[in-house]
Amino acid sequence: MSIGLSGEKLALLKQDMGFVIDSVVAFSSGAHRGQARSTVESLVASGGTGTNITEGLRTAAKVLDERRHRKAVSSSTVFEEAPQLSRGPFAMEASDQAIFTAECSHTFHFHCISASVAHGHRVCPLCNSQWRELPFERPPQPLPPPPQQPVVPPQPIHHVQPSPIRHRPMHHHVQPPFQPAAEPEVFDDDDQVEPPPSGQDDAQRQSAASGGSLAVTTHTEYSAVARGSSHDNFAVLVHVKAPGMIDAGDAPRAPLDLVTVLDVSGSMSGEKLALLKQAMGFVIDNLGPHDRLAVVAFSSGAHRVTRLLRMSDAGKGQARTAVESLVASGGTNIAEGLRTAAKVLDERRHRNAVSSVILLSDGQDNYTMMRQGQGSIPNYESLVPASFTRTGTGNGDWSSPIHTFGFGNDHDAAAMHIVAESTGGTFSYIENEAVIQDAFAQCIGGLLTVVVQEARLAVACGDPGVRVISVKSGRYESRVDEEDGRRSATIAVGELYADEERRFLVFLSVPPAADGEADTTTLLIKVSCTYRDAAGGGVNVTTAEDTVVARPEQVVDAAAERSMEVERERVRVEAAEDIAAARAAAERGAHQEAVEILENRQRVVEESGAARAGDPTTAALGAELRQMRRRVGSRESYARSGRAFVLVGMSMHAQQRASMMPMAPAFSSVARRAVGRAPANSIAGARRVTSDAAAAIEGAVDEAEASSFATPAMRVMLLRSRRAREASAEDPKEGEGTG
Repeated sequence: MSIGLSGEKLALLKQDMGFVIDSVVAFSSGAHRGQARSTVESLVASGGTGTNITEGLRTAAKVLDERRHRKAVSSSTVFEEAPQLSRGPFAMEASDQAIFTAECSHTFHFHCISASVAHGHRVCPLCNSQWRELPFERPPQPLPPPPQQPVVPPQPIHHVQPSPIRHRPMHHHVQPPFQPAAEPEVFDDDDQVEPPPSGQDDAQRQSAASGGSLAVTTHTEYSAVARGSSHDNFAVLVHVKAPGMIDAGDAPRAPLDLVTVLDVSGSMSGEKLALLKQAMGFVIDNLGPHDRLAVVAFSSGAHRVTRLLRMSDAGKGQARTAVESLVASGGTNIAEGLRTAAKVLDERRHRNAVSSVILLSDGQDNYTMMRQGQGSIPNYESLVPASFTRTGTGNGDWSSPIHTFGFGNDHDAAAMHIVAESTGGTFSYIENEAVIQDAFAQCIGGLLTVVVQEARLAVACGDPGVRVISVKSGRYESRVDEEDGRRSATIAVGELYADEERRFLVFLSVPPAADGEADTTTLLIKVSCTYRDAAGGGVNVTTAEDTVVARPEQVVDAAAERSMEVERERVRVEAAEDIAAARAAAERGAHQEAVEILENRQRVVEESGAARAGDPTTAALGAELRQMRRRVGSRESYARSGRAFVLVGMSMHAQQRASMMPMAPAFSSVARRAVGRAPANSIAGARRVTSDAAAAIEGAVDEAEASSFATPAMRVMLLRSRRAREASAEDPKEGEGTG
């Protein structure tokens, strides 16, 4: 009520408020209406010319938070002086009129929108989101009294009407609506986990892996160093590979607790929400009977749609029905969604061996981030609850990694990247909404095959003169021990999917061979890895062969050639560093500089020995840099897709784990047939892929897909998703739900 609203402006506002009072059903008595009108009529404009909207909203929040009684739907409407509104179907270029702010955050003149609603329109003309909260709408007839049933607390996000996955005729049979259960104070109502089968010994649990145990190998940069020479930056590649899933049978695997945190704000309405439901149906179909799933939905607030349900046939049915009940409306409160997910995981009574969170959003958090103020540096870490941290074992594991999926060109890529990076998850960019199911499929293809946890590498120098200079480990925490003279180092590897690999470069100082030594080799390092078997829980230790280098009097040409393994990793690590540098340049507006950084690095990659030798991983890296360069060249292209694309690349290379990138893959008919032979309803199909099929799958992925970190199980699940989408497009009835 600043002084700017005096005179005719205030009179118009009072007139509009009178219309609201006459229309709101809550004023069931004339006395209440009269009291409200008198209060409005008593308003006067005073104070300075400034407008403290924040204080007004804070008072509104206090009214809603401290009320003793609650209606099923609550809303706040902001009226403010608007110098000019953007043109739209219901807006006109005029000032000094009351403004209605819809739940999708779009604003309209009150007279315009009330006239539209009077003609039956209940959708936003800008984003097409369905409006539920219209305090000035008068129903055509009194509502019948509700049936006698237990009182359920208000569900601010989810209506009980089902929303179909696919387009169907307007006149069809509607199934009974999903009735969400009352949300308990404490989320300790999770389904009980299944204990491992009785009599299952360590040998049986270990048989879940075809390779039997994790493998550690090393590769020296050069096979020989002249006896009289020293080397101050000699690279040794430490290669870790997790055991693979067996080729047949249903051997035990580590069961999963999965929480999906889904954006159902107004911008997700229509086809987006339908595709999200379809993707969730695919996830549900592919979870096993020992896995558990909880669904959290968020818009302006957040709500636990289902508790942690075991994915039995009954649990899957309940989860599908709950997902079908989701409707899109409201704003985007990512922080509240993650807080609810943390509450689900923190307060569960039972725990599966593996837990993870999938977060999908197509917008920017307009609650937590907006409260930080204009002009301030965004603190994206504030979106992440404290419980999503490392486990404290020192072995690189996180309590529950959050795998984030940015949907479309309007999502906050920086926020999604930070959320993933700060919790040990991956960030994926879904540019084309049609492939949302594929993105989820690739992710769960990994989550359902966790075979190693708490892996930790130990590096110990051999020869007395050898020292560790540095370790290139990306996101994985590494430490060089200064107290023992840099004679040892550790790398916290953490969790590994089946067949997943990690490569780390350890740089050494290698002294000349001592005079008079008869040895023709120098022992550089000894490497061992301690890890826990995810399925059985047992702790294992594996040791690599001693890493030695030959010490001839003179190095011949063959020994002077750099190892292909080391060359490939050097090229990748240097490219990852330049991707980060290009991102920094683009963020400060130096887009031409960003292009030049990527262009120069692309040329170096393509001219490297690995590329000339036809290495497919290096070729894929060159294609990735080429795509990236095209997206950072201008402010517009960088904001539209370049930022997200670059951040996905940074996430992928820092963790050496596959993320979804918007690149067009090509698949062979052989690979499609191979996946077709695998059952479509469980990850067990991934284990039954024959060696021929696995080879076909490897050849089916185009180099431009940049999925060199994808495991065989992830590729199988990804291909299965694409096959299901194609079948669904040909026959809408097919794939609506597989048991």
